[in-house]
Amino acid sequence: MTHNIYTATRIRGLSVRDIRFPTSLESDGSDAIHPDPDYSCTYVILYTDTDFKGHGISFTIGRGNELVVEAVKSLSHLVVGKDLKDIYEDFAGTWRALTSESQLRWVGPEKGVIHLAVAAIVNALWDLWARTEHKPLWKLLVDMEPEKLVSTIDFRYIGDVLTKEEAVTMLKEMQHGREAREERMLTRGYPAYTTAAGWLGYSQEKIERLLKQFMAQGWRHFKIKVGQDIEDDKRRCKIVRDIIGQDMTLMVDANQKWDVDQAISWMKELAPYKPLWIEEPTSPDDVLGHAKIAEALKPLGIGVASGEMCQNRVIFKQMLQAGALNYCQIDACRVGGVNEVLAIYLMAKKFNVPVCPHAGGVGLCEMVQHLQIWDYISVSGTTKDRIIEYVDHLIEHFKTPRKINHCHYLAPKVPGYSVEMWEKSLLDYEFPYGAKWNALFDEGRYKDPRKGPPPWVEHRVKGDIIHR
Repeated sequence: MTHNIYTATRIRGLSVRDIRFPTSLESDGSDAIHPDPDYSCTYVILYTDTDFKGHGISFTIGRGNELVVEAVKSLSHLVVGKDLKDIYEDFAGTWRALTSESQLRWVGPEKGVIHLAVAAIVNALWDLWARTEHKPLWKLLVDMEPEKLVSTIDFRYIGDVLTKEEAVTMLKEMQHGREAREERMLTRGYPAYTTAAGWLGYSQEKIERLLKQFMAQGWRHFKIKVGQDIEDDKRRCKIVRDIIGQDMTLMVDANQKWDVDQAISWMKELAPYKPLWIEEPTSPDDVLGHAKIAEALKPLGIGVASGEMCQNRVIFKQMLQAGALNYCQIDACRVGGVNEVLAIYLMAKKFNVPVCPHAGGVGLCEMVQHLQIWDYISVSGTTKDRIIEYVDHLIEHFKTPRKINHCHYLAPKVPGYSVEMWEKSLLDYEFPYGAKWNALFDEGRYKDPRKGPPPWVEHRVKGDIIHR
């Protein structure tokens, strides 16, 4: 580690911006519960008293993003003014401070808006750490001594399932062959599936056109959204099966639409189309409901996948204990950032459940590639039954976007967590005063929330805390 940088470097400020993209205009991202998402993110930049900056995001789908922005501002005092050395030498303590602020935790704790805000800050801290080490995040994680990596995790509430000592042992057992696995990620990459042809609001013509386009590119794993109408779901599943054939993989995603018994009966009707899994069949908090569904669908060869909206590591712990998941789906910012995601990977390893990350959105593909590549090299050692979601929306807004080669994510080589966006994109899509939003409001395509001129012209500075 470059201790001289840590010793001399302090976080002097934090900016946070409300960035939104009008994806609902084309039904991109639409599903049974969210018919009109505007892919958005709370975008954080940590400024230091050197040239290093840390970029972090938390993903939302439009209205409510402003709540996460305000929560970030409320939490910012917990990192601004701190030396990097103090943060990274006790990262678990820093994470606990962010999640356990004595008054703010009341509006969590470790869930909802407040936890999304924690994720944005924590992801920026990891991006900053990787940049100071001149490594992409996955490489920073891979190169850490097991004891050091485990020290970044807060084991409170999960020690009955996974201890620090067990986690260290897991990592040490996987060190053999690490170099070969790393080389594989750099040259071949990690297998991916696409959801980009399966949004619920897409017409039949668009689904067919996109499926054929993706198949021509070599894609062999496809996911579609279901859950609004059983006859329409059967029609759409048949369309997909007729085009991709019987040998390719189909997954379906209900986005929490159903009650437990409804999920079971609905999936029995979709079983002839041979879906690999049903994703988010019911409430993301219903551990026993997921377990009942998993047991009922097992004879049909349909697995249960969930996790993109699991609140925290405790829900994941219970899901794994109950046998409720056949596929564990982490999200890079639904839980409290990298630290908590690492704990979930290690618990999944102990329960022998494959992790298949949720991606898409704004920057999720960029982030989860780092996490899944680390898992392959340092934790699981295999891609069997594991695959990363991929969509191509909004890729043009990132300075170092994910790279796909033959339907595989290639391991990033640029230092950081890959979420830094172009300044022009930030200026154009900052809500509600960015140039793109101004044009949409003026055209009457969205209800205009603007009230007078922008409240800012440049960053406002209050002490060492910078807010947009």
